[in-house]
Amino acid sequence: MTTQRPPLPPFDATTAAAKVQSAEDAWNTRDPERVALAYTPDSVWRNREMHIRGRDEIVSFLTRKWERERDYALRKELWAFTSNRIAVRFQYEWHDADGQTWRSYGNELWEFDTDGLMSRREASINDVEIAAEDRRIRGARTDEERRTPLPLW
Repeated sequence: MTTQRPPLPPFDATTAAAKVQSAEDAWNTRDPERVALAYTPDSVWRNREMHIRGRDEIVSFLTRKWERERDYALRKELWAFTSNRIAVRFQYEWHDADGQTWRSYGNELWEFDTDGLMSRREASINDVEIAAEDRRIRGARTDEERRTPLPLW
């Protein structure tokens, strides 16, 4: 039995935006097991230079990620969509074990199966050192933030 993850493809502007917000909300929990349930059991990822296959590898990757990227907070924005694909741009902020604060910028390409599970994720990400006082992303999005596009930098 397969678990569905609405909204399901084919996407329209409303359902694609809802899918993006759902992903942002899940990733902001920093719970690898919860996040992995949104992906097919054999999902394939390219994340930066890494290649990841399947939920077990996703959980392992996210566990390591959030051990390193402390106080992680993410914002995603719908860029484009088709029937079963979504493109997003995102920014997230975090600090490392030495206290250096970072802002990471990126783009993702997503492909979904008919049950709304992500079967493919390709992410390109760049990290930029920032001063702690320049941090602007903290915790879950407020309602006001949801109506504001991400800044370019």
